[in-house]
Amino acid sequence: MPNERLYKRIFEKKMLLDSRRPLPKGVLERLKKEMDPEFIYNSNAIEGNTLNLNETKLVLEEGVTIKGKPLKDHLEAKNHLEALEYVYQMLKKRSDITVSHLLKLHQLVLRGIEEEFSGRYRPGQVRILGADFIPPNPLKVPDLMEDFVAWINDKSRYDINIIEHVAGIHYRLVWIHPFIDGNGRVARLLMNLILIHAGYPPAIILKNDRKKYYNALNRANRNDFQLFYKVIGQAIERSLDIYLMALGLNTEELLSLSELAKESPYSHEYLSLLARQGKLSALKLGRSWLSSKQALKAYLKERKK
Repeated sequence: MPNERLYKRIFEKKMLLDSRRPLPKGVLERLKKEMDPEFIYNSNAIEGNTLNLNETKLVLEEGVTIKGKPLKDHLEAKNHLEALEYVYQMLKKRSDITVSHLLKLHQLVLRGIEEEFSGRYRPGQVRILGADFIPPNPLKVPDLMEDFVAWINDKSRYDINIIEHVAGIHYRLVWIHPFIDGNGRVARLLMNLILIHAGYPPAIILKNDRKKYYNALNRANRNDFQLFYKVIGQAIERSLDIYLMALGLNTEELLSLSELAKESPYSHEYLSLLARQGKLSALKLGRSWLSSKQALKAYLKERKK
C-alpha cells in the first residue's frame, strides 16, 4: 500500500489522542481559537482570497476592514466562519447529512457575494480552469447529490479507512461540482464534519500546498487517488500533531530539518523530500517542516526492512 506508513502513524496518533479523552475543555477552546482562523484563511486562500492569516484574524475577531483588500475577501472570511459554526451545530445534532445541509453550507459560504447562486445548484454547464475533466450535466446534479448523501450516510462504509473515506467524500463533491462557485470550500467543510464526527481534529489543507492539492485532484480524475489520499492524510496528521503537542503528549523535541540533517546521513533537501512524500513523520508550520530524531530513527528502521 503506497501510503501505508502515513496511515500507520495517523492511526497510532489517533489512539494516543483517544487515550486522553475527555480532552480538557480549556485546551479544546484554545485549539479551536487557533485552528478555526487558520482553516478559514487557508481554505479561502486556496481559492484566491488575498487576506493573509493575520488579516483574516482581524476581520473575524475584531471586525476590522483591511485597507486595500476587496470587500469580497472580507465577506468570504466572515461567511466561512458562519459556515464552520453551522458545521459545529450539525455535529451536536449527530443526525444524518442531507442535501439541505449542504445547500445551507453553500448558502452561508456565498452569502452577500453571489446571492443569485448561493444555496442553489448551478443552472448550466461549467468548465474548471486547470482541471482535465468536465463536470456532469447540470440536469443530473440533483440526482447525483441525492445519491451522494445516501452514499455518505451508508453505515456499511464506516469500516473503510477514514483517510480514504473523507478523501473520497471530498473528491466526489468536487467532481459533481454542484455549484457555480464555492465547491472546494464546501467540500473541505464537509470533510471536516466527517473527521470531527469520527473523533479526529479538523484537517487544514495549506495554501502553500495548493499546487500539490490541485495536482492530486487532477490525478484522481484519472482514477489515481494515491496522491490525493496522501495530501489529505498529511493534513490530518499535521492536525493530530498540533493536538498532541497542545496536550503535552508529543514529548520528543521537534527540530527543523536543517538541524535534523546534522544528526542524519541525509541532507536538509532530502529530508524535506521525505517529509513531502509522507515517508518521514513531520509537521509543517508555516513554510517550515519540523521533525524529530525519533521520527528519523523510525524511517531508517523501516527503510532497512
